[in-house]
Order: sequence, then C-alpha cells, then structure tokens
Amino acid sequence: MSSRTPPGTSGQAVARHGWPQALATVLAGLVAMGVTAALGLWAAGAADLPDNAFPRVVTATVVTAVGGALELSGDAGGFAETDAGLTVLPLSVTLTGALVVGRGFLRPLRHRAVAGAAELAGWAGRIAVLWLAALLGLSFAARQTFEVSLGEGLLDDLGDLFGVTPRVGFTTDVPLTVLFGLLWLAGVLLSALLVSRRAPLPGRLLRLHTSVRPAAYAMLALLLAYVVVGALVGLVVAGTRGHPADTFAVLLLGLPNLAWLALTVGLGATWDGRVEGPFGLPMPHVLDEVLRKPDVAALNLGSLTERDGRWWWLLVVAAVLLLAAGVLLARRSPAAVPAWLHAVHMAVALALTVLMIGLVGRISAHYGLSVLGIGDLGGGLAGQLFLRPRLWAAVGLALPWGLVTGFLGALLARRAGRRRDGGAAGA
Repeated sequence: MSSRTPPGTSGQAVARHGWPQALATVLAGLVAMGVTAALGLWAAGAADLPDNAFPRVVTATVVTAVGGALELSGDAGGFAETDAGLTVLPLSVTLTGALVVGRGFLRPLRHRAVAGAAELAGWAGRIAVLWLAALLGLSFAARQTFEVSLGEGLLDDLGDLFGVTPRVGFTTDVPLTVLFGLLWLAGVLLSALLVSRRAPLPGRLLRLHTSVRPAAYAMLALLLAYVVVGALVGLVVAGTRGHPADTFAVLLLGLPNLAWLALTVGLGATWDGRVEGPFGLPMPHVLDEVLRKPDVAALNLGSLTERDGRWWWLLVVAAVLLLAAGVLLARRSPAAVPAWLHAVHMAVALALTVLMIGLVGRISAHYGLSVLGIGDLGGGLAGQLFLRPRLWAAVGLALPWGLVTGFLGALLARRAGRRRDGGAAGA
C-alpha cells in the first residue's frame, strides 16, 4: 500500500483528483455555460449585433451568470448624457454551470465513505485556482460599446445639430467579479457535497449525512422539478402561440428565473415591480401586463388571477410538488427520525431555498438619454424595469408550508413503506 493511501482504503478506492481533473471540471463548466448563453442570445437575435460583438456579449452573459458585476457606461458628447444599469442573473446559464461543475467536483470522490478535510480542501483549491484564472480572462474579454439611435423627432434633430452620437457599453468590474465568482464556486461545491448521498465527508461531519443531506436533496429535486415543468410549458407555448425563437431565448437564458418565481408566488409570496418604456417581460405576457402601471405594482396570486383565473394552478402545483419533496426527504432519511423532525428539516430547508430565490431572482434595468437636458420625448429611448420580492414575508410563508408538507410527506412515506413491507411478507 502506498504511503499516500489513506488508512482504511484500498488503492483502487483512492480518488484521482489532480490538476488535469480540475482543469477538465472548469473547462466543462465554462463550455456548458458558454453554449447555453450563445444559443439563448442567438435565439434572441444578438448574433446580429454590430462590430462582431456577439462573442463578447456571450462572455458577459457567462460573467453575470456566476455573479460577476457588469458596469454599463454611456458617452454622448458634451451636449448629452446617458444613464444605464442592469442587474439580472441569467439563471438558465447559472444552473447549467452549477450542475456541470458540481458533477465534475464529485466524480473523483465517488465510491468513498470518508475523506479528510485536507483532501477535500486540496481538491476544491485546485478547482478554485483554475476558476480564478478563468474569471480573470472572462472579465477582461467582456467589454463592448454600441451606438444608440436617437430615433425620429426633436432628439434626432438636436443630435444632428450638435453632432451627438450616443454610445453605451459595458465593462466588467474585475475585483467584484472575482469575489462573487469565487463565492459562487464555493456555494456550488458546498451544495454538491450536501446534496450527494455518495460524496465522502470528513469524519466529524458525518452526522450531516442523516440530518442535512436528505433535506438538501429534496430542495434540489424541487427546484429542478419546477424547471422541468417550466420547460414543458415553454415548449407548448412555442408550438402553439408563435414566436418560437423568443420563447427559446427565454428558456435558454431565464427559465429558472420564471419557474422559481412561480414557486414563490404559489406559496403566496408577493413581488413588487414596475415596467415602463421599451423594457418588458417576454414570457408569460401577463407578467408584463400586471407590472406595466404608473406606480409600483404587486405581483402575486391575487393580481395574476384577476387577469386569468387559471393562475390559481400555481397554488396547486406548489402543494403537489412540495408534498412530493416531503416524501422524498423522508425516504432518504433514517427510519428512526420522527415525523415532526422531518417537518422541521423541511421547513428550514424550504425557507433557505426561498431566501436564495429572492436574492438571485431580482431584476433591475434602466436606460435614459437626454440632449441639452431634454429627455425621451416619447422616442422610446428611456425605460425602467425592476422586480424584487418582499423577501422576509416570503421566507415566513415558507416555514408553515415546509412544516405541513414535511409532516404529511413523512406520514405518506411511512405508509407506503409499510404497504411495501407487508406486500413483501405476504409474497
């Protein structure tokens, strides 16, 4: 036995997780995110952007998907001013990268029961070093500037008179991108360890295998179930209502943004938002209708069902999928765990999940242009969009939902287990 083989393991069981495996994990994650972003942007028409900007826009999308910070800037000369800002996570790209990187992190560790903290830290550290290098490269590549048409009317006349050619562009805030990108990676690797049943843990943390992992796995299954349901709905919309390219753009860039928003709304949560100007929420159209008001609008089950009563199905879907998650949590937990403790685990896990959705699902965008202090003048050159949750109210709603569905799920799992055992005994 080699001196590098941990006690109690065979040579075949020792994980191979050196620099080549770390490089493969990082490259696989970046390629998966890049392909997803490129397909979504292509469907949205971004391939027609001038100055061969498409690759840099794809790069910027990947940067924002891992929490990177883009800075929008404007230059319209001495007689004009531009102002722009954008805060949104393309969660389809984010989710794709998280699944691929998490899978790559866990793959060398399979078939192990226990791993030392130093071993796990070393493996994660190799990935982090290469991920840091990738973040720096992406940050310096995600830079572009575009000209903005003044349209027709007074602003166009003023632009011709004073030689104003507005330009807007984006650059990356490198320090913030590195910071948030590394935090994103840490969250992905930690979540992968917590979700996987087979991933090894240090001996001192083995208790997490029975107390945390079932709940973490149930929440991941819940989130992915909502994404699958959202994808099916999107495919139906693409096939029946026309404009399939726009629908596929939303699916490839922001499907979890909408699917997980639906989860919180189904729980009874409220999101405050407003849409004005050229901005809009492309799918479903009812969201744009609810939010396109002079003042801040409330987006919840009540406001949605006022326009279409079928939106009450969000409540039904939430109840069914949460109950299924409760059953899954109980099935993956030790049989000796009481039902009330399942309920507590489910409540805490769901509250943390809703908190995460509220933090990553916020949207904010604005753009404005003025020449000699004269603003949009109806030319469609200014607009605002924002959507943010009433966060702590949503987290509070998640707690009773988790308690009820966790408790009922435990009872259903035990009844199904007794029937299965009884059937096996009878056979």
